[in-house]
Amino acid sequence: MAEVLVYVDHVDGAVRKPTLELLTLARRIGEPVAVHLGPHADEAAKVLAEHGAVKVLAADAPEFAEYLVAPKVDALQAAYDAVSPAAVLLPSSVEGKEIGARLAVRIGSGIITDAVDLEAGDEGPVATQSVFAASYTTKSRITKGTPVITVKPNSAAPEAAPAAGTVEQLAVTVADSSKGTKIVARTPRESTGRPELTEAAIVVSGGRGVNGAENFPVIEALADSLGAAVGASRAAVDAGWYPHTNQVGQTGKSVSPQLYIAAGISGAIQHRAGMQTSKTIVAINKDEEAPIFDLVDYGVVGDLFDVVPALTDEVKTRKG
Repeated sequence: MAEVLVYVDHVDGAVRKPTLELLTLARRIGEPVAVHLGPHADEAAKVLAEHGAVKVLAADAPEFAEYLVAPKVDALQAAYDAVSPAAVLLPSSVEGKEIGARLAVRIGSGIITDAVDLEAGDEGPVATQSVFAASYTTKSRITKGTPVITVKPNSAAPEAAPAAGTVEQLAVTVADSSKGTKIVARTPRESTGRPELTEAAIVVSGGRGVNGAENFPVIEALADSLGAAVGASRAAVDAGWYPHTNQVGQTGKSVSPQLYIAAGISGAIQHRAGMQTSKTIVAINKDEEAPIFDLVDYGVVGDLFDVVPALTDEVKTRKG
């Protein structure tokens, strides 16, 4: 069976959920081979093996941390040359998409970004995408070279499928041309204790109707009761009510959780583009003509300052 390269997204060896989703999808089209760049590969290999990685190609070099993505592209290309895979899968993060695009150029292949599903086809993997603000669903395949595909988080449920997960060292030569952009400083992001926005199973977002930064704790309280991430519309972010890192939409982050709750968000097209692939959508808005109601599974016409606290209390009550 053909091998499929899976780029591992991790934090000091702690494998992130989107990688486990990729391993699940990779098994549909071949045997997953994980590519782990950075320290603690042996630790990560245990989790990768539990989710189907037949082997783990590991490399660690200071250049991976000292420079922007180009050294990692060198490493992934080395893995590609060693394996000759049927496809290369990466998470649809900012870094994942840039690495994938650079690799596709180097190996002369096509690339599909932001896939939401993947299946085997007679002429290669077939990827499903939601396009034009999720107004259409398309199925595509690469017609030239080895398919390079980035997949949106929450596109598949991780499934355990124990495999060998043998760790093999990958020889990587970082080219001088890959050292053009050096990282000079890092600032750790302040932890909120909430899930990462793009990976969360539940997202609660607030918009213009929240009417001020001082009112966002209402949104946060509901999110915390559900174990959810907090999002914000562009209007709320532009007004300075919530950090840009939490913006959901075409110019922010694209999310696809199991449950998306929009409070005080009218549903402008650019916001819909970032959340319309959510499995279940609930909207709370006092304007019954708000466009957001055109795409929801459940809509509540009412003042969010009445509805959201009541919902939060009900969730807490049911959780006991």
